[in-house]
Amino acid sequence: MTIDWKKEVESRKEDLLKDLFDLLRIDSVRDDSKASEDAPVGPGPKKALEAFLAIGERDGFTTKMVGNLAGHIEFAPNPDYKETLGVLGHVDVVPVGTGWETDPFEPQIINDRIYARGSSDDKGPSMAAYYALKIIKELGLPVSKRVRFIIGTDEESGWKCMDRYFKTEEMPDFGFSPDAEFPIINGEKGILSLHFELAAGESAGEFQLKNFNSGLRENMVPQDAHAEVVVPNSSEFVAAFEAYIAANPVEGTASVNEDVVVLDVVGKSAHGSTPHAGINAATYLAAFLNQYEFAGQAKKFLSFAADVLHLDTDGAKLNVAFEDSVMGPLTANAGILTFTPEVGGKLVVNFRYPRGIDAKTVETKANAVSSNYGLTVSAGKSQVPHYVSPEDPLVATLLEVYAKQTGLPAHEQSIGGGTYGRIFERGVAYGALFPDSIDTMHQANEFFALDDLFRSAAIYAEAIYELIK
Repeated sequence: MTIDWKKEVESRKEDLLKDLFDLLRIDSVRDDSKASEDAPVGPGPKKALEAFLAIGERDGFTTKMVGNLAGHIEFAPNPDYKETLGVLGHVDVVPVGTGWETDPFEPQIINDRIYARGSSDDKGPSMAAYYALKIIKELGLPVSKRVRFIIGTDEESGWKCMDRYFKTEEMPDFGFSPDAEFPIINGEKGILSLHFELAAGESAGEFQLKNFNSGLRENMVPQDAHAEVVVPNSSEFVAAFEAYIAANPVEGTASVNEDVVVLDVVGKSAHGSTPHAGINAATYLAAFLNQYEFAGQAKKFLSFAADVLHLDTDGAKLNVAFEDSVMGPLTANAGILTFTPEVGGKLVVNFRYPRGIDAKTVETKANAVSSNYGLTVSAGKSQVPHYVSPEDPLVATLLEVYAKQTGLPAHEQSIGGGTYGRIFERGVAYGALFPDSIDTMHQANEFFALDDLFRSAAIYAEAIYELIK
């Protein structure tokens, strides 16, 4: 039987868009200030999870909520099937940030693109994969394996959702996550965040750093940075700041409030796994301030940010630069930088490291450098590199379907982003961005092209069927 997968998607595209838009309208940013036992990462992510599960129940699938953190939609025509394919998506999104030209939680189609937070990461791709499974069910195709479409609510932060889910639920035998790009991601770098901390301390002198604040999440390049300083000559200082802004790829404003100069810098956000694609407002602001005679703890904070972190997206200044021939280079993203004299300083750097180097080595080498600035280092939760051979039948099948439907070369590749694909020993990420797509994940004005949405749904439908028939 020959199935026109693109035609099947075309006949359901209006329903697909409606379901997706309903999901995109839910503000599902993790909010610990509103967390509870009923909503462990806040009410928004839980609401989005409930909405997705309700869609699955409406369409006749078996659904289950697990710990108010995750859930699944199951397709199992025969409960005695021994193998399970897992498809893992997430409904939480990163904070909105600044620079949006539309309401991030009121999706709009402009120039054949869906603009909304989560449109490409990961509500759009997840909905495309769900509709792929829905097509297989509605066509009544013969299958020999179960499918569990697993939905998480904390992918962008600590993966509490998956930790909770797999405490009580079975692990699928193999699977993929629609949360990256085509043709496939069969290699994912290790992930490590290092927290560099500086003790509190007032500083004597004419230059005083009263406040420095930048960064929303460690896995995002900071787009905005804010500082409040006291300087001996505010008019001269403001003129120098304006000249600095004009000479660098950032925007900025300066104002004087009594004896305090307030500085704001705007760069460009990007995913923390690709820090070179962004413009780090925090380190640009630190580099400007570091030209002046700040003292004490403020000087240590600014010097470390400017001398070591600024424009150092490969970790060379931290002595951790490393590259693997398959997985590529280590990357470093200075994601959160804060300082007040009363509390001290905190700088969080998110590393994505390939095979051949380990988290402890990165921590040890970085500590040797940062200790020269009086900082102490602690490591956050880390994940080791993940790789599935291109000879694995899972990878081979997914690449074959991609090549068949697109006519484009199909090859293995690795990324610095961490997806749910690494949860399975035989797990990968698969779409939904194409080689010609514009990646706006974690950025202002995030969008997902309609063509990419429908193309990926057709690919997912055939791929899932080939894996379970």
